[in-house]
Amino acid sequence: MKNISTPSLPHVRNFALGLLISLPLTGIGTGLHASVDRTAFEAVAPTIEQARANILISRQLQFTHLRDQTINDELAGEVFADYLDYLDGQRIYLTQKDIDDFEPLKESMGASLRTGQLQPGFDIYNRVQTRILERLDYALGQLEEGIGQFQSESDETLLLDRSKADWEPDQEALDQLWDKRLRNAVLGQRLNGSSDEEIIEVLTRRYESQRKRISQMRSEDAFQAYMNAFTGTWDPHTSYFSPRNSENFNINMSLSLEGIGAVLQSDNEYTKVVRLVPGGPAARQSQLSPADRIVSVKQEDEEEPTNVIGWRLDEVVDLIRGPRGSTVTLEVIPATASDETVTRTISIKRDKVKLEEQSAQSDVIELDRNGETYRIGLIDIPTFYADFQAMQRGDPDYKSTTRDVRRLLENLKEERNIDGLVVDLRNNGGGALHEANDLVGLFIDQGPTVQIRGTDDQVQVLADQDPSVAWDGPMVVLVNRMSASASEIFAGAIQDYGRGLVVGSQTFGKGTVQAVRSLNHGQLKITQSKFYRVSGGSTQHRGVIPDIKIPSRIDNSRIGEDSLERALPWDQIEAVPHARYFDFSNVIDDLRDRHQARFSENPEFRLLQKEIDFLEEQRETTMVSLNEDKRRRYQNELERRQLTIANARRELRGEEPFESFEAMEEHQEQQAAAAHGNEDDELDFIVREGGHIMADMLELDRRMATILPSGTVTARAQ
Repeated sequence: MKNISTPSLPHVRNFALGLLISLPLTGIGTGLHASVDRTAFEAVAPTIEQARANILISRQLQFTHLRDQTINDELAGEVFADYLDYLDGQRIYLTQKDIDDFEPLKESMGASLRTGQLQPGFDIYNRVQTRILERLDYALGQLEEGIGQFQSESDETLLLDRSKADWEPDQEALDQLWDKRLRNAVLGQRLNGSSDEEIIEVLTRRYESQRKRISQMRSEDAFQAYMNAFTGTWDPHTSYFSPRNSENFNINMSLSLEGIGAVLQSDNEYTKVVRLVPGGPAARQSQLSPADRIVSVKQEDEEEPTNVIGWRLDEVVDLIRGPRGSTVTLEVIPATASDETVTRTISIKRDKVKLEEQSAQSDVIELDRNGETYRIGLIDIPTFYADFQAMQRGDPDYKSTTRDVRRLLENLKEERNIDGLVVDLRNNGGGALHEANDLVGLFIDQGPTVQIRGTDDQVQVLADQDPSVAWDGPMVVLVNRMSASASEIFAGAIQDYGRGLVVGSQTFGKGTVQAVRSLNHGQLKITQSKFYRVSGGSTQHRGVIPDIKIPSRIDNSRIGEDSLERALPWDQIEAVPHARYFDFSNVIDDLRDRHQARFSENPEFRLLQKEIDFLEEQRETTMVSLNEDKRRRYQNELERRQLTIANARRELRGEEPFESFEAMEEHQEQQAAAAHGNEDDELDFIVREGGHIMADMLELDRRMATILPSGTVTARAQ
């Protein structure tokens, strides 16, 4: 990894606000210690169309959103706080005096949000942009004086996450904070082996790029930021799309098919990777990871990358998109990075998402245990797909998840003679709802699969009407934190029916449905319904809790519904009558004990646990030293531990260890250039463990070899 300064810019994704009266905010000082002659920020102003859209948004939120709340002083206070968080989430631009100046606006905000009086919100936006330019000019002025002043011999430290810190009292205190930030940026470059001249060139170019971005801000940027602070107080999936973003609505789900295949979202001033699209270039390459944050984007015909900190999501996506066969290079802060100065460069060759790699695939795991061989079928389902166009044309051979899985099951039963089945839904982010419903039907006779409650509290029940069963034997469903939406519906139904065991880690918890509604100016994506399991519990927020848990590298505090501010809560409704095929209560403790005994002796699991512990240590790090010797020792220790883990994994695979950390990075870069990386070792041994759990089930109770319904559940879920 290399170290590069990544100073924060404001969060200007789809977040915003509205106010009643216009209070001009005066007394803005420069706060600069060097003479820097640069263009000032040109204030932006609201339009009549935006004011009308604000009023429409207010009505839609109050009367059609699933969450019932009114626009009052309490809610206005939340909007005010959110707006400031999104504009200056790390509290590095505004002072406490600025916050005090804003306070009168907060008092009248409730009325302004209902009536479309936007100017006060724009005043806040304009003040923040001016403060950002002041800070960038201060940094550039310091660089013009040279970086010899940024010595790294003191024992000072820098707080990594300032989102909960107090606002600095005045400009002088901000100067001191920015001196620390600059010292940290310079130190990161020095540890990377850069000369003073190179450091000045890199940091100047970076700050100038960010400054240029601020100077190009326009009215729609302020309105979008403003309205999304407002809509976000209902839930994180309700948001405003400007007219331009309305044309690119698909960016909130994935990049275009001719792209890198990644689901992105705004995360304060950064664009964050949420998940990788199965079959996409990024997934095939295995270098980009969930929770990585994008710092810059570089095209193959460009000499210098474009810094995208503080850019809107749609603009970042526009840079990443490109023609098939071209290469885009992303500079990212890895999810595992110790601080924001540590970045990694990843080159990805754009391509179409390969549909065949999204299709369900099958395999057989053979396990020799106690003189007996178990043949466990494996079906990997990357997504819930359906060829809707072929279906509408009446094509009898149209492709879908359920049709493919039925065919694979027939082959596994008749030609492979399997004893049990493992269905792998890890990293499956969902897809077609009707496919989740139909897929459940392959494993039950008939019955409900999911409940959907709307804003009117009416509940719609989807059900399998087909009495045929494609597989009536025992099964295990593998899930992880990236299993979401339709995956959670399927896993929850299998668990509720007692049809199989769910194994892995807590799922994502995305249990809401959104609709897009046109406005006079842009569109509103609004949450209108919620999924519930047949047992009555929602999949929202809580997701599906596995029967047997396996830890994961994924950081639940950064990925998942319960990591999002104001996510709708878990709740429950009445259960619907459904069969219960097997009661696992008599065997689950024994199954867990066997699993734990096996994992305690498994070198791959011990290595995974060691890596998880290392990552958790990094996540708990709140301060970084500005002393060069201490920082170098810290970085060397991090590299040593990463190298130890990587070499232990290579030893398990019978490969030669890396001689150095640099050799490991070079190997990773070569894999990136070849557009394919190592298979994730976690996947292989967890699949095998799913097979072992299945074999345990067969050994503990031979009755499960052919499961029969054991009753009907009608009670409320507990």
